[in-house]
Amino acid sequence: MSELESHTKKFQKELSTGTVSLVLLAVLDQAKEPMYGYQIAKRLEHGGESFLSGKQSALYPVLRNLDASGLLASEVEPSVAGPPRRYYRITPQGREILSAWIQHWTAARDAVDNILEGRTP
Repeated sequence: MSELESHTKKFQKELSTGTVSLVLLAVLDQAKEPMYGYQIAKRLEHGGESFLSGKQSALYPVLRNLDASGLLASEVEPSVAGPPRRYYRITPQGREILSAWIQHWTAARDAVDNILEGRTP
């Protein structure tokens, strides 16, 4: 792996780590019904340029943390094909936090865009 590829991969990992919770809350906020991990991962794959970079397992600890903090609620349901599945849905508190995070994300994105485009306040 070249030095450029190594730095790029590290940057992508750091960027992804900082945004996974935001994106998971947004996906579940937009969902019409509770979703299980694999469904969420597939939605993320279709949503953009490999957001998870092929590491679906990385979202499970984040889902568990969001569940433990009350931003998501989950239920385990039996599956016709395979082991039981844990379904997640966003809670009212999760929606409130998502709204605040979107405001912070937008402000940070705008500030970074301004710097990258050479605009200063």
